[in-house]
Amino acid sequence: MTRASRTDGGTDTDSGHHTRDGRVALDKTGLPTWLDPVVRAGETVEPLQLSRFLPPENGSGRQSAVLILFGEGSSGPELLLMERAGSLRSHAGQPSFPGGALDPEDGDPRTDGPLRAALREAEEETGLDPAGVQLFGVLPKLYIPVSGFVVTPVLGWWRQPTPVRAVDPNETARVFTVPVADLTDPANRATAIHPRGYAGPAFLVESALVWGFTAGVIDRLLHYSGWERPWDREKQVPLDWRS
Repeated sequence: MTRASRTDGGTDTDSGHHTRDGRVALDKTGLPTWLDPVVRAGETVEPLQLSRFLPPENGSGRQSAVLILFGEGSSGPELLLMERAGSLRSHAGQPSFPGGALDPEDGDPRTDGPLRAALREAEEETGLDPAGVQLFGVLPKLYIPVSGFVVTPVLGWWRQPTPVRAVDPNETARVFTVPVADLTDPANRATAIHPRGYAGPAFLVESALVWGFTAGVIDRLLHYSGWERPWDREKQVPLDWRS
């Protein structure tokens, strides 16, 4: 899948996110105006407004980060997602944001470590060029109890889109973009029901069922950005035990 470059008045630096001392920093200049609600949501949302699962107070959990990357395609604003390979031991076949655990070289998880990790993992998984990504916000850290990951969601603007693909088929089945208009379409929304008792938001888009952590974050972002449209919360999609 190839993405065309565009000009939006943003900064045209070597990377758009590196400071003079080599650190990765957030930059809110030159963003398209349609991202303003997302910027505000990122600045004001509280942890419990995103999820009831928050990092353990004792500091345990494996530090990780995901990249929530907004671009602009032929159908307007869109999000970059990937589908995990069906052979993986955990979360097999699930759509997700690019991301993963912090490596030592990513740096301090309390400062720019999650920013570096989000960009590095996105490059490793989707092949995108981090130089075209402008990071503009960070959401509160969340917790995934089933895996023990403490996740920092990093917000980015795909200022200069580049081709993306499933770099390693053993880990990633495909990489795709989803128009925000499809995510807000009530016809594409449902509540996922897992046999273990989990119930949460789901999106049926691009021949995929997005649920779990990824769907929960998208759902809250749409809500606090004011993009959410009324949808039928009684519409259910059953999940199987392997999910």
